[in-house]
Amino acid sequence: MPVNLYDSANEMGKAIRESGEFTGLKRLFDEVNNDPTARETFENFRNLQMQLQQKQMMGQEISEQEVGQAQQMVALVQQHPKISKLMQAEQHLSKVIAELNQIIMKPLEELYGNPDQQK
Repeated sequence: MPVNLYDSANEMGKAIRESGEFTGLKRLFDEVNNDPTARETFENFRNLQMQLQQKQMMGQEISEQEVGQAQQMVALVQQHPKISKLMQAEQHLSKVIAELNQIIMKPLEELYGNPDQQK
């Protein structure tokens, strides 16, 4: 019987939501949001990050001033314990999702071959 890929994807989404990685991330996110100073700092960081990404996607150059501002913001969020823990948890979950993506893409890699291995 054929497998419905969308059903499988929805199951994977449910599994991610129930995973320790995600529940830990959500707990840390809630901690940041419940702390007004941390929330404001984190929102400012995310807004700056999105602005710079939009500029890059539109092919606009990022000024030295914007780079300096981003570096200052990164230093600020890294010094805040709640935000720092949140970002570490987010990076860990992103790594897990990247590994899951490799597993998902394996059938195509097997079908077409891995170009890096053909050199």
